[in-house]
Amino acid sequence: MKPTKQQKRTKLTRFLMKVILVTVSTALIVYFMPTGDEFGYQYELDRPWNYGLLIANTKFPVLKNDSTIHKEREATMRQFQPYYRCERAVRDSMVNRLYRESAKEWQGQNSAMYVHHIAALLDTIYKRGVLSTDDYSQVKDVEHHKNIRIVDDNVATSVSLNRVFSLSSAYKYIMGEDTTKFSRLVLQQYNINELIQQNLFYDQMKSEEELDELLQGISNYNGFVQAGQKIVDRGETVTDEVYDVLRSYEKDYERRNISDTNIPYKSIGQTIFVLVIFLSLTTYLSLFRADYFENVRNVTLLFVLPVFMCIVASIMVSHKILNVFMLPCCLVPIVIRVFMDSRTAFMFHCAMVLIISMMLTNNYEFLILQLVAGMVAIQTMRELSQRSQIVRTAFIIFLVYVVFYTGYSLHHENDIKMDSWMYICFTVNCVLLLFTYPLLWMLEKVFGFISDVTLVELSNVHNPLLQHMTEVAPGTFQHSMQVANLSAEVANKIGAKAQLVRTGALYHDIGKTERPVFFTENQNGLSPHKHLTPLKSAEVIIAHVKKGLSMADKNHLPEAIKRFISTHHGCGKAKYFYITYKNEHPDEEIDEAAFTYPGPNPSTKEEAILMMCDAVEAASRSLPEYTEESINQLVDRIIDGQVAEGFFSECSITFKDIAVAKSVLKDKLKTIYHTRISYPELNNEE
Repeated sequence: MKPTKQQKRTKLTRFLMKVILVTVSTALIVYFMPTGDEFGYQYELDRPWNYGLLIANTKFPVLKNDSTIHKEREATMRQFQPYYRCERAVRDSMVNRLYRESAKEWQGQNSAMYVHHIAALLDTIYKRGVLSTDDYSQVKDVEHHKNIRIVDDNVATSVSLNRVFSLSSAYKYIMGEDTTKFSRLVLQQYNINELIQQNLFYDQMKSEEELDELLQGISNYNGFVQAGQKIVDRGETVTDEVYDVLRSYEKDYERRNISDTNIPYKSIGQTIFVLVIFLSLTTYLSLFRADYFENVRNVTLLFVLPVFMCIVASIMVSHKILNVFMLPCCLVPIVIRVFMDSRTAFMFHCAMVLIISMMLTNNYEFLILQLVAGMVAIQTMRELSQRSQIVRTAFIIFLVYVVFYTGYSLHHENDIKMDSWMYICFTVNCVLLLFTYPLLWMLEKVFGFISDVTLVELSNVHNPLLQHMTEVAPGTFQHSMQVANLSAEVANKIGAKAQLVRTGALYHDIGKTERPVFFTENQNGLSPHKHLTPLKSAEVIIAHVKKGLSMADKNHLPEAIKRFISTHHGCGKAKYFYITYKNEHPDEEIDEAAFTYPGPNPSTKEEAILMMCDAVEAASRSLPEYTEESINQLVDRIIDGQVAEGFFSECSITFKDIAVAKSVLKDKLKTIYHTRISYPELNNEE
């Protein structure tokens, strides 16, 4: 049989969807993935080394740290002596000025003695050197300048700064020298301030050349590490010395990778690796979970979560942000398990962990820890019916991390080494895992999924809609409760979602609360249909589906629950009134649409289960007697009729599932409608 155009179009659409998902996911991850020139180890000073034995694969120099280089520069600066040029002409000029002015103005007693005294002192200060007030203060403020070099006639002489004069100290020196013989009052008459001038001038060019030469002589390296030499081993503390070696190894690694011509091949290799993983996931979905492709939201969620987690891990590794063990990888399988199934959750968790581990230098430890934690997470979240389960799961995963990591360390180290940093990482990981619950709520709103917690909350009989049903349509409420119990039992037997079908069963007939008296289970002997035509009665009965959907929209019920309301009758007919009308109008052409429910037919196992249980439970109330034979015939007749009419042709339920459903319904109805034995009466004998 050739496929129809619609089937061909659907097949092409799914193929394009797969191509787009695989291509976009691969491109995003490879774009953010470390290119290979980053140093893959994360380390901190005075913390344990969290990886295995690290051995240098090439010879490289050990870089000095900033503190060491700063100390060496300080020591060099202390040894540095700035250059000052001595101007002899200043001394000769000032001495000659002294003699000229003394000959004109100072002719008093002992003037010659004072002039010769002052001239001798001027000769002394100018030989030792005089700095300007600003230069002297500047040199004095710099602690490391103990000496300066005075260049006189191209000869540089190192002189202690204490021997050099400033303008003020030179004046004080002259005024205070031999005060017993020479009076200060007399000396003040000779205008000594005007005879003291700067004769040492800073030689900037020569000083800067000398300083640059000294600083360039400071080496940035502190020896070499030979190829094959041990750098650090697991559990050892990263001391200052080890930290310098690791930093130098990282710089050398990045330098070698920048000049490495094989970098494009690394990107190609990463692309192939990620592409193969996503192709494997797509193949798995096509073979075992093909129904997920019927809903774009399903496959979008499946690919978005792992891709997002891989991108976050890439950024953490590339920029050395915290530790990748803090990333709550188990969040992904938990979410997929809650909304979908365990096998799919484990497959996507494995794929995600493999991709992240490829980004790490020491990936074996990360790989096995996350795989084991993922398996435990999926097993502990088989059904999410209470918020406390998230907390319990997070605590169990923390214990798994701690116990498994301790065992791993014992295996490799043959000793117990408590690595507090790793345990902190595990703690942060599991604390972040607690955000799974608000994330589930957000995904329900964005993607339209529904979790077991939401289903349990909706199943509460104190919910306003259900409470209203108990008050205005108690018979419908009892019918819905019976259908819910039967549906959940069948779902458990055939591997369907029991909580989903149970909740859907409670709400499938909420439309009957608008006009409850028109439905048999709510009547007390009198039926308003006696006053209506079959056509009008069929209209009233069929309307409960549309009214139910309207009430569901008004009360913001999830889409999955609304599907049960619209599909529990499928595209079937209101047979009682259809047959009645046909018998009354044998020669008239009947508009069958007037007696047909709007549908659609069930598209999932759960919807098919509800249709079967709803019809069987309703029909069982009209049996004249409840025997094993009558119950068996009723169940077979109703479900076989639904199969014959093609109600289940659009869903994934199998004939085996239908057979199991029949068996469960027969057993349950026999239990519900069992006949009691008659008790004997006591004979009255007088």
